Amino acid sequence: MTAVVIVGSQWGDEGKGKMTDYLSQKADVVVRSQGGNNAGHSIVFEGKKYALRLVPSGIFGAHKQAVIGNGVVINPKALLQEIHYLSGNGIDTTGLRISNRAHITMPYHIALDQYEEEAKGANAVGTTKRGIGPTYMDKAARIGIRMCDLLEHDTFAAKLKHNLALKNKIITKVYGKEPLQFDEIFNEYIGYANELRKYVTDTSLLVNNALDADKKVLFEGAQGTMLDLDEGTYPYVTSSNPAAGGAATGAGVGPNKLQTIVGICKAYCTRVGSGPFPTELHDEIGDSIREKGNEYGVVTHRPRRIGWFDSVAMRHARRADGMTWLSLNLLDVLSGFKTVKICKAYELDGKKIDYYPASLSELDRCKPIYEEMPGWDEDITKVKKFEDLPKNAQNYLHRIEELAQTKLATVSVGPDRDQTIILHDPWKDAE
Repeated sequence: MTAVVIVGSQWGDEGKGKMTDYLSQKADVVVRSQGGNNAGHSIVFEGKKYALRLVPSGIFGAHKQAVIGNGVVINPKALLQEIHYLSGNGIDTTGLRISNRAHITMPYHIALDQYEEEAKGANAVGTTKRGIGPTYMDKAARIGIRMCDLLEHDTFAAKLKHNLALKNKIITKVYGKEPLQFDEIFNEYIGYANELRKYVTDTSLLVNNALDADKKVLFEGAQGTMLDLDEGTYPYVTSSNPAAGGAATGAGVGPNKLQTIVGICKAYCTRVGSGPFPTELHDEIGDSIREKGNEYGVVTHRPRRIGWFDSVAMRHARRADGMTWLSLNLLDVLSGFKTVKICKAYELDGKKIDYYPASLSELDRCKPIYEEMPGWDEDITKVKKFEDLPKNAQNYLHRIEELAQTKLATVSVGPDRDQTIILHDPWKDAE
């Protein structure tokens, strides 16, 4: 069996889509294992930029299967819009497969997500208000509607009636909003079911058969480890498990089949929404990095918070993911800065610590301890080999490897798939 897992090792938005697209060129199957259409992947090749939310990034590989696993929550309207968008741009989507066990995001999930965030006011988590959290809530509460239910009209009708009775009580009595109507939702979603039916199958069986046949299978998730429901900065996290273990459960395969874990990171850090961010910059340097790196959400277009590279958070992610390699993106954005910084530890109540606290109150008191390094002015966007990078850039990367305790597999110097310096091919580990 030959499997590689790609995980975000920071707070999401690390450029996983680019690396998935790059590694998928050798893959037979590409699997998306968790998250929903709250996450966006940007992919640039042949001079054109594509934005994906639910469809796996591997869809761009000819004659490959792109699998949406059981751990993903699916808004069928958003998925069909994405399929039509790809087809309209000449991308073949016939290789797409959708798990019959994946849960469906319903209109009441989206409504409740919006109402709850509004009610929280200043204490809002900062969700994308696309219903992802409420969908996972219903999944855990065992009242969720799965793709296989959507395809059975009678089953869907019964579950929808039951859920609407519950959700409308909350919508009307707690939030004072108008109730949602059964017929309108039922008819709309049956139409989606008819369009999606041809893609739906038992993807756990498909993926395991591919692994047993020694085909190359690439697993991609959404968000990042620091947003993981268990390992992230709770409660400012997503509602699923972006950490590497989520790839196994979200795709329906055994964890013993996932041995090569590639953590994706930026040459600096970003975060969207609320929550602790120890290395956050509130100055002209942060603003400059944001503009140079176009750090605005793919889905929401919200400006991302910017910070220096945090090796404390990275070591936490390395442990949680079992990371074997690191893939660093956007090194080119740091060109032109006289000095670059790496957070190597925190100061907590006058003491130096090298771990990431679980307590939010402790995190609020953590002050980053920086190591400053000379920057570089050269344009590196056309560099193809590591040794051709400016010496200061090489030193910066070597220090990240040391502090992250993980070797670099690739370094990105631009958005295009060809703007990637290859130091190690992760597929070789998996063979």
